[in-house]
Formats: sequence, structure tokens, C-alpha cells
Amino acid sequence: MSRSASIGKGDLVSNTRSALIVRGGWDGHQPVEATDLFVPFLREQGFEVRIEDGPAVYADAETMAGIDLIVQSNTMTTIASEEVKGLRAAIEAGTGMAGWHGGIADSYRNSSDYLQLVGGQFATHPSRHPDERVGKAQDNYLRYTVELTDLGRSHEILAGLSDFELETEQYWVLHDDLNDVLATTTHPVQPYHPWHRPIVSPAVWTRLWGKGRIFVATPGHSVEVLQDANVRTIVERGMLWASR
Repeated sequence: MSRSASIGKGDLVSNTRSALIVRGGWDGHQPVEATDLFVPFLREQGFEVRIEDGPAVYADAETMAGIDLIVQSNTMTTIASEEVKGLRAAIEAGTGMAGWHGGIADSYRNSSDYLQLVGGQFATHPSRHPDERVGKAQDNYLRYTVELTDLGRSHEILAGLSDFELETEQYWVLHDDLNDVLATTTHPVQPYHPWHRPIVSPAVWTRLWGKGRIFVATPGHSVEVLQDANVRTIVERGMLWASR
């Protein structure tokens, strides 16, 4: 059964906007700690925050009609048909959606309707050289560059930022042309990987869906990555951009 909670209603300056955090799934992405990181920011921006531990709320049309922003951090789970239908309807009507890493780009593999909505699906995160692997999560941590596109440099989400480096999982994403790509990352050719030319994947993108806006950032594997100054700035701005 889904658990919900409202946070700090009495401390809000105004309740002009409503944010819904949907979190859960694989614990490796720290969905509770990661989303808690942004709750104070949302409250400071005048959002009343509601938290759910699964997507059942998406099927509640009355609730969803009052949501201005969905922040989703829910990795490798499933979604029922009525839930994804409700999510799509809410976004088409103007609700915004934002998320990072597997919490939005590797959420509901069972639903092609969800994948179409979000516009990008995690495929893999290439690993280190076999001689450097020790059988832990760090085997997939690579040093890579997030490169801003021309569109990204002129967009409010990335304004004033420059290309930057991270050492974490580097997502290879399957995507489509409806995305407005603000930043990319390149997977190089390595003798221990089977591809034969560099692969460019989106690292930050936005997407318009009906009257709604969608924001996705692929960095964000852990709280530590989300605390990187560039990543945190992008996620915070992305949430505000996506909100109704």
C-alpha cells in the first residue's frame, strides 16, 4: 500500500504550487536520501511537497489535477496501465515532470507508453577495463565529460555553466528526436568494448508533451553525485523549468 506524507505545510511562505515526489525501487540509487536532498529547495520555492513510495497516485485523477510538478526517483520497478495512463494525462494537461538518472530513465521497463513519454531509456553504463574491475559498483564509475550543446548554452537550465567532468556511471541512453538535448556525453571506443565508433548520448534533455514539460538529467547515481555543484544546479533549475 502506498504511503504519503505532506512536509512542512506550516513552514511554507505560500502554497501556490504543489510538488509530488514519487520514489522507490532499487535502493542502490538512494531514492529516499536523494529526493530528501531537494525537499528544502522545493519548499523554499513555495511548493507544498507530497511524497509517495510508488506510482499508484498517478491513477488518481483528482489528485494529479492539482499537481504542478512531479519529481520521480523510482528505479527498475513496474507501472500499471491505469497509472501510466494517469501520468500521461496529467502531463498532457500541464503537470511538469523532472528526474535524474535511473529514477526517471530506468523506471518502468514494462511500459512502452512510459518510455515514449520520457523520451530516453537507460541501456547500459560501460565499465572500466577488465583488469580494473573488483566486483563492486565502482567497476562502472568512469571519468567522463558532460558537454553542453549550443541549445544548452542558451537555455535557462544551463545558463552560465560550462562543460564539466564527473566520475560516476556514464549512461548510454536510447532516445528519440522529440528531445531537446541540452548536454551530451560521449562513450569512446575501447578495445574491451564491442562498439566500433564513439557513441554520443544525451546527458540532459527537455521534452514538451501536450501542455506539460519534462526534464531529465542522467547524472545522479548517488547523493554524492547530486551534490556536485553543476549537477545540483542543473537539477534544481530543471525542476523549476518543468513545473506548471
